Amino acid sequence: MDEASRIGRRLIEVVDYDPGWPEEFMKEAEAIRVLLSGEVVHVHHIGSTAVPGLKAKPVIDIMLEVRDVDALDAYDREMEGLGYLPRGEYGIPGRRYYIKGPYHRTHHIHAFREGSDNVRRHLAFRDYLIAHPSVASEYGELKAGCAASCDNDSEKYCDCKDAFVRFHEKKAQEWMRD
Repeated sequence: MDEASRIGRRLIEVVDYDPGWPEEFMKEAEAIRVLLSGEVVHVHHIGSTAVPGLKAKPVIDIMLEVRDVDALDAYDREMEGLGYLPRGEYGIPGRRYYIKGPYHRTHHIHAFREGSDNVRRHLAFRDYLIAHPSVASEYGELKAGCAASCDNDSEKYCDCKDAFVRFHEKKAQEWMRD
């Protein structure tokens, strides 16, 4: 029995950047584009695995910009066929969220209406970290520390880095406007 199964939840680990992550994103994005071809407008690689050099949990975050978020519900069985568990809005109104792997998570999908504030927020934060390597490095070290101290509790991990993310998301949006 592996560690994640033994403790009944997934392990929270932060690892060094893997240059294979963009290729993993591309493969998964193509399968999603084919499946949801009538709904998807754009597929974006977001999150820490999208930032070269950034330490990250080894989970590929994919953001879909779609014409109609509600229309995705009709594809839940097909998404399950790709290995995803549909989670509905999962705490963010106007989103559809999917996870791949209950304990050994490999991918997350966040789907939003095309051009929404959430789309702009995610893209601004990603692009800000890419353009500001010192901030990305600081974030990576913070995430590694949070992972080491959270006892595999996802909520503790997120709380640990929340102030940093909120502060830099705001700076990122200002940076994008300028």
